[in-house]
Order: sequence, then structure tokens, then C-alpha cells
Amino acid sequence: MLEFPSSHPTDRLYDGFGRLHRSLRISVTDRCNIRCFYCMPPGPLNFLPRNEILTYEEIVRVVRVATRLGIHKLRITGGEPLVRSEVWQLIDRLVGIEGVEEVALTTNGMLLAEQASQLRQAGLGRINISLDTLREEVFESISRRKGLDRVLEGIAAAQDAGFTKIRLNALSIRGLTEDDIVPLAAYAFERGMELRFIEFMPLDAEAKWDSAQVLSGSAVRAVIEEAYGPLLPVSRQDASQPAVDYRFADRPGRIGFINPVSEPFCNHCDRLRLTAEGQIRNCLFSTQEWDVRSLLRDRTVNDAELAKQFVTAVAEKKAGHGIESPEFLRPERAMYQIGG
Repeated sequence: MLEFPSSHPTDRLYDGFGRLHRSLRISVTDRCNIRCFYCMPPGPLNFLPRNEILTYEEIVRVVRVATRLGIHKLRITGGEPLVRSEVWQLIDRLVGIEGVEEVALTTNGMLLAEQASQLRQAGLGRINISLDTLREEVFESISRRKGLDRVLEGIAAAQDAGFTKIRLNALSIRGLTEDDIVPLAAYAFERGMELRFIEFMPLDAEAKWDSAQVLSGSAVRAVIEEAYGPLLPVSRQDASQPAVDYRFADRPGRIGFINPVSEPFCNHCDRLRLTAEGQIRNCLFSTQEWDVRSLLRDRTVNDAELAKQFVTAVAEKKAGHGIESPEFLRPERAMYQIGG
């Protein structure tokens, strides 16, 4: 067992509001092969030098510590995680760690066709793929790059590789993606995939987010119901999941809504984040970080010291992100620097 100060729990990560933390999102790079305006500036960018990014061995060590604290769900993110060399090797190692129950990955899908088989063989359990539109011109407007066809090829390749847990994530932006709601739903249902619509959050690198751009989950839901009929709520198997899921009364298919702006779900949050350069964040919108990289690279530091960083970060977690509050302070980092 790890040794902790007596004031801290010895095997669980509870914050001051009684929330138990069981999920860790791990960014493996800040690099990406597209430039979505809600995540990154148009460029050029000064990405982190290689020696500042955690190695796979360092990530594995952090996860071993985290699982002994009660973390059992992992999600690999970026930037775009598939631009990191042979990321399936990391996944293979993480899957084998005692206490890890699920390893998932979030990707833009651009490189998925080439890597789907290796990811599946490595034991990756779930893939979340960003798909905001099925229109090339809108894709280019959002991503500042061409490539919708590559994303769709990646989705098909993931299904061909045997992935059955594929979720499509669609960011909803007022004035831009309204006409994509029904086509995306049809695309997902026809292929037996889950679909989740996500509200636009203030994490864009150019700090141009405006609440008027938020296409709320309730507005998206109304469009879906007009096209397909009433949606019935699905009971949550896990109270900490960020989405509110629905099913149709008279047809197969499930659809979810992640509404961090209009309906914050902070009360049940169980997530922590590890940035590509080894900083723990206790909230996506945190303005504070806890360094583990320097500890990892100090040979005199043991795992108990690493564990204390997790315990301290959780203890400092606030009740909520406060987007809806006048006192809200947006983080200095953009999404690609934090990890999705």
C-alpha cells in the first residue's frame, strides 16, 4: 500500500464535496493534424518539445499509482493522440495494469483508418470520434483543413476492425451546425453507433467564444424530436457520466446530450486530467495544475510522493466550473493544451 498522511484517505480520491474520482484522461500530445477553431489557433504553433512530454514509461508509472488510489477508467486524448508514434504500444501496456477496467480513446479520426487494427489488437475498448458535420465545406470551416472523407474512412475501418463501442461526438455551434443535426443522427443510427451532441465551451485558443454561439442540448433535442418523434430518457448506469441519454419510443438508437453550459453536471464529476507534459488538472476549467513530471524525473521520489499530488489536486477541486457565473475565469490554456 502507498503511505499517506493521516488526514488523507488511503485508497480513494474523494474531494471536499464527497465526489469519488475514478476516471483519468491522459493527453499524450498537444499536436494535431487539423486546426479546429474551438480548440486551436490557425497556426503556426510552438508545440511542446519532445523532452517535455511524458514518455510512455512515465505515463505507465503514473497510471499504476493512480489505480492504487481507485482510478479504473482511462481515456487517451490529445491534441490528436494518433499523431503520437505507435500509441497502441502505450494502450497495450495500460490495458495490462491491475485495476484498469477500461481504456478508451478520443480521436478526430483522420489517422484512424491506418491504425484501427493495431488499436483493436492492443485491447482498446472504446473509441470516441469527433464528427461535427457531414458537409465538406462546414468541415473545412471548422477544422481549417480538408479531410472529411478520411474521417469517414476511419469510422468504417474501426467497425471493420471489430470495434463495437464507437461513439460519435458532435459539437453544436449556433449558426453553423444546425443543418447537420438530423443527418448526423441518421448516419449514426444506420451504422449502429451512439451519437452525442456537445455544447460549445469557452476553450478556444483565440478566446473568441461567446455564449450566443452555444446551441443548447435542448435546442438540438427539439430538432431530433421533430424529425424522429419523442425521445425517452434512459436511466444512468453511472451518475458521473457527462451525458444525458435518450432512446426513441418506436425505433432503435440512442442519443446523448452533453450540456456543460446550459446544464452543468459538476455535482457528479469523477474525472481528473493529466496533460501531455505531466500536469494534473482537477477540472477541465481549472486555473491550477499539480506537477508530476518533475517528480517522475527525480530518482529520489517514490510513488507515494506521486500519489500525494493526486490527493492534493482532488482536495483542491471546486464545486463546479462556474461557466454560468459572472466570476468565471476561463483557463489560459486552450483545449489542445489541456487534453479533451
